Amino acid sequence: MEAVARIEACLETAIEMATADPCPPKLAKAVHYSVFPGGARVRPLLCLSVAAACSCDDDEVAEGAAAAIELLHCASLVHDDLPCFDDADMRRGRKSVHALHGQPLAVLAGDALIVEAFNTLTRACAKKPERLAPLVSIIAASVGMAGGIVAGQAWESEKNIDISKYHRAKTGSLFVGAVTSGAIAAGSDPSLWRPLGEKIGEAYQIADDLLDAVGTRQESGKPVSQDDNFSRPNAVSRYGLEGAMARLKSIVHDAADSIPDCKGGDELRELIIAQATRLVPAKLANHAA
Repeated sequence: MEAVARIEACLETAIEMATADPCPPKLAKAVHYSVFPGGARVRPLLCLSVAAACSCDDDEVAEGAAAAIELLHCASLVHDDLPCFDDADMRRGRKSVHALHGQPLAVLAGDALIVEAFNTLTRACAKKPERLAPLVSIIAASVGMAGGIVAGQAWESEKNIDISKYHRAKTGSLFVGAVTSGAIAAGSDPSLWRPLGEKIGEAYQIADDLLDAVGTRQESGKPVSQDDNFSRPNAVSRYGLEGAMARLKSIVHDAADSIPDCKGGDELRELIIAQATRLVPAKLANHAA
């Protein structure tokens, strides 16, 4: 709970600075609505957890990296919901940004959050400037091209979709960015943590596919059956329901086992297992244990 409070405080500071006068009032409201109230804050929580496990010597850098990751995640959700992509009218159990504020402001809010993510990161590294360049590099790679969120969204425009590349880019990339930026924030080797991010990303994507396939709109907080509606490749169509569940269980445990030897390893394992399975629909929860 302490880590979540730190994340929220950092996000509040970032958004307060970004939306201060002379920011246009409607844009300020759309930006704030895009971030608060948030979801589980899984990605920034992982970032802080890895930083702590690596004995981070500067909380400000770690918190800035975590907040940047979450702002980029929020931006991706705003854009993903737009009519040109998922055309989703609901997100986190309420109206999506474009459904409430209109498409122009939704596009601008998403763009603004991307910029503010890197502003937040820059401010956080003021006392540790040597960590800024590697953090910018690895976080930018997780959201851009050729294998970040932008690439993941672009795969949906291809006639033949490589499901592995699609899922690694659209979902896995930001998890990789979260855990590796946590390591960099602590002055540790990010390559040791990359396998963890990759496995968590895959597990999270499978859980989300299961929720989309058999979950409810109330449970999900957003429209369901989107994969079928848009004929997208997904874990359920590829492995079947039972196969997807089995794969999820296996990958979650593989992710926990991939954690490098560190002081907070046990706590991090518990966090991973809890977070990676939380999206499983209630009717399938017993099978995910």
